[in-house]
Amino acid sequence: MQIKSVKTYRVHIFMSGPIEVAKQAIRQYCFHQGLCVTIEPTTFIYTGGEEAGFVVGLVNYPRFPTTPEALIKTAKCLVNELLTATFQHSALLVTPEDTEWMTLREAA
Repeated sequence: MQIKSVKTYRVHIFMSGPIEVAKQAIRQYCFHQGLCVTIEPTTFIYTGGEEAGFVVGLVNYPRFPTTPEALIKTAKCLVNELLTATFQHSALLVTPEDTEWMTLREAA
């Protein structure tokens, strides 16, 4: 048996919107990039309401190791694809160190 290991580094994308549309956009993105991600449904509950959404996970995979910077760059590119495909205005990009709110809104 062969075992490979790398430093653990995870990036998560949190977005509202239709998960089936997101899955299709992710399939297309992964096909062209040679990438594997996870996607899970989630529910956002906030003051005055709630909304369905999803969480996309990217990890430093030992078979194809990368740097944290490269993984974040890939996640940001994927966020752009997902915002367009799902007609959403914003997303959260969460790493072990930072959380970034990414938005297409003019005045944030």
